[in-house]
Amino acid sequence: MEGWTCIYTSTQLHEIEIIRGILEEQQITAFVVNKKDSVYLFGEIELYVRVEDAFAANQIIKSI
Repeated sequence: MEGWTCIYTSTQLHEIEIIRGILEEQQITAFVVNKKDSVYLFGEIELYVRVEDAFAANQIIKSI
C-alpha cells in the first residue's frame, strides 16, 4: 500500500469508524483494514491515510 500509512489501531470497529468520519469531515481520506478474526474475535482494525495527510490526521486524533 504505497503512499498510505497506518495512523490508528483498535479492537473496536465503532471507535475506528468515528475517527474515520471525523477525518473525512476535515477532507482527509481514510480507509479501514479489518484484521480482526471473525470467529475468535482477536486481532486489530487499522485506519490508514495518505502519507501527506498523516501529520494533520494525528493532530486531529490527539485533539479528540
